[in-house]
Amino acid sequence: MKTTSGSSLDKSRLPRHLAIIMDGNGRWAKSKGLPRVAGHKAGVDSVREIVRACSDLRIPVLTLYAFSTENWARPQDEVTDLMGLLAFALRREADMLDKNDVRLQAIGHIAGLPQSVRSEVERAVDKLKDNTGLLLNLALNYGARQEIVDGVNRLIAEGRKSVSADELSGALYTAGLPDPDLVIRTSGEMRVSNFLLWQIAYSELYVTPVFWPDFRREHLHAALADYQRRPRRFGGV
Repeated sequence: MKTTSGSSLDKSRLPRHLAIIMDGNGRWAKSKGLPRVAGHKAGVDSVREIVRACSDLRIPVLTLYAFSTENWARPQDEVTDLMGLLAFALRREADMLDKNDVRLQAIGHIAGLPQSVRSEVERAVDKLKDNTGLLLNLALNYGARQEIVDGVNRLIAEGRKSVSADELSGALYTAGLPDPDLVIRTSGEMRVSNFLLWQIAYSELYVTPVFWPDFRREHLHAALADYQRRPRRFGGV
């Protein structure tokens, strides 16, 4: 794959909101004869590097698809390992995020996560709340269809009989954030997997065969360079 340095990117045409479907941890581990949890652990290193890279590039918002509502269907041992790793990573990485002026937000059914994870999420969000750099938006126990249903029900509870697209956008978990300009999916799978379905209506999509644990700064720069070569018409000509 041809890679691109950050210096060759047009800093005035970077995404305001970058979203990433982090895929391929299990296949990465299998290719190396390792248990699946080893792939998830290796994926944390990729998260760390991509967060730093986005912070360096001054991209305003980065959303990472960390755990979907469908992921509960995985083997119980793997889910338990994932939850433990998530809590550990939030605890360990909070100081690094703070040093890089990163603010943290979590979207999804956070109340449905184990108490240990909820506590670490809440602690990290509070610790980083006054930072003004990159907003790291973690999608945890997240499903886009449920998000839309929750938004509609919220508006119904307010007594609305009809709503506009803007009003529904304001009732979603991502209220106040720009829609993603670019969605990256690693591991080569050609689907969006119930991720930000409302918000990515006009997002550019970039799929790479690179497994998430191998995804590094140079791969991000290549995706951003590809994005910058695309004309964005939003349905116009």
